Amino acid sequence: MRIAMLISTPFPPEEGIGYYTYNLSKKLIEKGHKVTVITRGHYGKVKHFYFDRIEVYKPQFFPVYPFHVHVHKLFVEKFFRNLDNEFDVIHIHSPLSPPITSNSPIVGTIHTSLVEDIKHYQVLDTKGIGIKLTTYISGYPLTQELISNAETITTVSSAVAKELINYYSINNPIIVGNGVNEKVFHPVKKKSDDYVLYVGRLDYRKGIFDLIKAVSLLKELDMKVYIVGKGPLKPTIERYLAKNNLKQVLLLGHVSFDKLVRLYQNASVFVFPSHYEGLPTVVLEAMSSGLPVVVSDIPAHKDVVENWKNGLLTEKGSPQDLAEKIALLCEDEKLKRKLGRNARKTIEKRFTWDKITRKFEKIYEMTTS
Repeated sequence: MRIAMLISTPFPPEEGIGYYTYNLSKKLIEKGHKVTVITRGHYGKVKHFYFDRIEVYKPQFFPVYPFHVHVHKLFVEKFFRNLDNEFDVIHIHSPLSPPITSNSPIVGTIHTSLVEDIKHYQVLDTKGIGIKLTTYISGYPLTQELISNAETITTVSSAVAKELINYYSINNPIIVGNGVNEKVFHPVKKKSDDYVLYVGRLDYRKGIFDLIKAVSLLKELDMKVYIVGKGPLKPTIERYLAKNNLKQVLLLGHVSFDKLVRLYQNASVFVFPSHYEGLPTVVLEAMSSGLPVVVSDIPAHKDVVENWKNGLLTEKGSPQDLAEKIALLCEDEKLKRKLGRNARKTIEKRFTWDKITRKFEKIYEMTTS
């Protein structure tokens, strides 16, 4: 089958939807399909190259904010018209990918609902006000247009599915889930370090200050906390850590892929107190690495984590409850091992890329028949 993947993020991938597209494309190619990724380019000519056996096109793009998605749509539709060969199916990954029209059948995967997502966007300056306002205004019609144009709509979690049913004219979107490479993210027999790990963007929506305030309540515990990621709150976090003498918290910034794998494998506990998510890849990566996870009790996390069985749920926005859960795992080795084992089993049963790819193959066949 000839499959076009349409995204709006960098490729080679640098973040969530890009990695989702990359991993799905690789598995589809292994199964004999031909995959072409189309994403935003720059000024000038269309760029065409191959990355890890995946064909990539980057049509022209002009970042005319807040109309960037509409501009992207014009160039992408022109690109599809100029192609000599037709695709059997076009797979659009939203949000912020252009909801194009095409003679080929369309599968849309909505990774997060912009209308819900933007509610949790923290405004830090006048630019932030503009981003929140324009995204809220444009996010709804863009998603509605994709839903109207697509033969099939899928999403990554039951939480996002419920949002789509509430906000848009859609019934029963197909829940496919997110995936993780369980052969790369795997447990090790002997850990070389001992620390609590957070991986994610440094912004309010991720609950990063819930974690830092929780650590300030646990000064008597002899533990290190590694924070991986970058974002607008880094200077604010650095000042808070210095003011409160939280020397045990280390901001590692962006790390290489290989180092990230090792950080998961050698951590004792993974913490992700986010206030809103579609279905976070980092939680799946941690669970695949055999880590006990402490995550906020938001709907997306409940799709994956069963409290006291394969992880712990903590009250969203409560540093006190988060501190108690972290302390419990640091002190209870038996519980920690049990949750880590069950976390790994959950990934092997439901969230490997082999399983996700098989689901999409069936969806493509259904959509094109």
